[in-house]
Amino acid sequence: MLRTLRIGLSLFLFVTPSQADDKDRLLGTWKLVSAVHEDVATKQRKQVYGEHPNGYIAFTPDERAFVILTADGRKVPQTEQERAAALISMSAYTGKYRLEGDKFITKVDVASNEAWRGTDQIRFYRIDDNTLYIETAPFSAPTFGGSMVRGILAWERAN
Repeated sequence: MLRTLRIGLSLFLFVTPSQADDKDRLLGTWKLVSAVHEDVATKQRKQVYGEHPNGYIAFTPDERAFVILTADGRKVPQTEQERAAALISMSAYTGKYRLEGDKFITKVDVASNEAWRGTDQIRFYRIDDNTLYIETAPFSAPTFGGSMVRGILAWERAN
């Protein structure tokens, strides 16, 4: 029994610093560099927010994430149709996040898409120097005729 407890404790000690290190590395604000949808089957890619997308993601010490993405070339809407188009060309959500291995999971409490509220947004991530790479799990995308795609985003540290 004592031996099992020691093994369990040693595994805990080896795992915890890595998660703590990742949390420390994620903390702060990141500026969006690129955002694409990649067809899972064909590997075809589309820049869903244009060549120069706008956006930030921030991770706070109290484990809250804030995300906002907008397409490049947006104009101030003047009509109902333009307001609808402006809404479609952006995405935003916030919530408490937790780390699990190579994933961060955000429990969404406010979002531009009401369907996300109360859901877990699961994202895979890796950090390479001052670049944060985030990928979504595959999902059905209207921009690809309903094909399964994954979102691939690159961010650079802003602070």
